[in-house]
Amino acid sequence: MTKFQINDPSLESQWRALILFGKNSATYKFAFAKSLLELVNNETTKISLTDLSQPFSNNIIKHLKDNDKQGNSKTSSFLDVCRSHIKGEITNNELWYKTEKLGFNNVVDAFQNINNGQIPDIFYEKNYKSGNKEIIIKDSLLKLKESFHFQNFNQEVEARWKLVETAWNLNLNPKLIEVKYDVDKSLFFLRNSFMRRTDITSVRDSLNGYQKGKCFYSFYDISIVSGSPKLCEVDHFLPHLNKTVHNKFGANINGVWNLVLADKNVNRNKSARVPQERFLQRLCNRNEFYIESKHPLAETIINQTGKTKQKRINFLKKQYQLASDSAIIKWKPENEFNGNF
Repeated sequence: MTKFQINDPSLESQWRALILFGKNSATYKFAFAKSLLELVNNETTKISLTDLSQPFSNNIIKHLKDNDKQGNSKTSSFLDVCRSHIKGEITNNELWYKTEKLGFNNVVDAFQNINNGQIPDIFYEKNYKSGNKEIIIKDSLLKLKESFHFQNFNQEVEARWKLVETAWNLNLNPKLIEVKYDVDKSLFFLRNSFMRRTDITSVRDSLNGYQKGKCFYSFYDISIVSGSPKLCEVDHFLPHLNKTVHNKFGANINGVWNLVLADKNVNRNKSARVPQERFLQRLCNRNEFYIESKHPLAETIINQTGKTKQKRINFLKKQYQLASDSAIIKWKPENEFNGNF
């Protein structure tokens, strides 16, 4: 179990833990996750590897076209097959046949494992008996489909995938990584050593999973789907108006460490006010989730706030005190549910 799942054994938390945490030696688990979401959305209860090979390979190829590095291994027979298809050297049928033979060697068994153990409520079972090669969808995944948060999962997987592959393909020194926030476009982006900008992914899509799909302050359900009445907003935990004060002390108020997602009505009520101090621990916990998950956002937070957990805690306390010095009354939401992180 990850720290992310403590006090939260929900199916949503188990799914997000698989996507956000664990080892990433290749991006196959993200392609597999997107394929599962697609299949369960079509109310599929079992699927052969033959049928699974189509959405799985399509997801890999879509990303290969933008970022050729999709794993840490120097060679990959499966990725070479996908590259051949992109070049027009093999047909769809050949792609799907070879995907079935090469693409699922590890991912089917490994997907539901985290921290060297299996999640409590598995989402599928493998059936390779009597010549069959199929997976059987469990009730837990079907129940997950009925969750409010299901609508957000595909974008969350995509965001996590882009963060991982961007770090690999840019080949940046972790000590120099700084994911930047484009306020106007609500995007995270990086610059390489030649100052060339690479847009990574939507801020909402990147942050939502680590907040468990909840408003940071009220713990209301929020959405990251464009056009949804519950579409959340990006908020600066410590107000943007204090950036001059903070920059004097070397802190980037636009840094990932200070960005949270909030219900739009809650966020507009908060405005530029400083939250009550009890929310500072939640911010610390949320930032530690990033660091546990190992990707550019993690490196950015470490570089901006401190190399050890205690240094990061001290950093947040210092920045909070600076903001508090000019705030007479601390803000809290008018209504809120109990949080679980």
